[in-house]
Amino acid sequence: MQQVSGRGATPGKKAVRPIPRELADWDTARGFLAVARRRSLRSAALNLGLCVNVVRQRISKLEGTLGVTLFTRHINGARLTAEGETILDAATRMEAASFDVLRARDQVDSEVAGEVRLAVTEGLATYWIVPHLAEFKRANPKLLIDLNCALKSADVLRLEADLSVQLTRPSEVDLLVVKLGRLHFMVYASESYLEAFGQPKDQVDLRNHKLLIQATTDRQWADLYDRVFPGVPVAELLAWRSNVPSAHLWSVVAGGGIGVLPTYVSVLGVPIVPLDVGVHETIDIWLTYHPDVKRIARVREVINWLIKRFSPATYPWFRDEFVHPHDFAKAYRGPTLPKLLANVMKPNNGK
Repeated sequence: MQQVSGRGATPGKKAVRPIPRELADWDTARGFLAVARRRSLRSAALNLGLCVNVVRQRISKLEGTLGVTLFTRHINGARLTAEGETILDAATRMEAASFDVLRARDQVDSEVAGEVRLAVTEGLATYWIVPHLAEFKRANPKLLIDLNCALKSADVLRLEADLSVQLTRPSEVDLLVVKLGRLHFMVYASESYLEAFGQPKDQVDLRNHKLLIQATTDRQWADLYDRVFPGVPVAELLAWRSNVPSAHLWSVVAGGGIGVLPTYVSVLGVPIVPLDVGVHETIDIWLTYHPDVKRIARVREVINWLIKRFSPATYPWFRDEFVHPHDFAKAYRGPTLPKLLANVMKPNNGK
């Protein structure tokens, strides 16, 4: 136990403060976790939706309760002490237990009703999931889908989402992972661009054209550029770049240049042309979730719908093997797909 001096103590002796048997509240531990993960009081406060002073008070309260110093403050942020590292491990287990409580609550209801938080990459959400979501919602009128579209994958273990459709396979052993399908990428250009600048014959000929790039934190696209154009500075070939799939697709449709896109855009009615110049890239699509959530009826319904919606057996553009867009009509055996973007993405040709 920790000994401190205080009022009421016998002169010459120290008052004894009992070691606490429990934390006053979970919010205090949450504040500690947020600061430990972000190494900043201000960043932690933004994440928790609180002011900095409240977070600072919670840390001080926890340090006073435990009788240890958890952080040292530096110019570049808050740094955990050795004692703080030990407390962090225990607080992380507390957090996981709190999530188990919430999952257990959700498993009580077997009705397909309520809210399901679905995190999806921006491109797949905008051009594949959302166009089919209305039909799913009509079949499940009591279900609310909270769709979170982002470039970064959600942390399912920490309940940032119930389900996540992402393009990187998660490594956490506590998650279930299902491969939904595979995206195939090739080079596309608009008809207006090809009329103005001609069609490239091969990868070498691409150097005579302007390129459009979707810039992400993933090295895959930078590595693809280096393989196709070794030693050529990006600035020499780049028309412009964007950081989200929707802006990148619009850039190609508008005739700004030639860009790499997933082949499924060919079934959306987008007025662009796939180019056979020897550029082909693949990325697998993963569905990930905590094992417990599959026992929740509403979440299980969404899982089954997603697996069906990305089925390679139905949709040839999601198969592991490459199917050229010219062969989609022959390979596809499902119901007629509406050309969802045929009218929305008509180029104005300067009018």
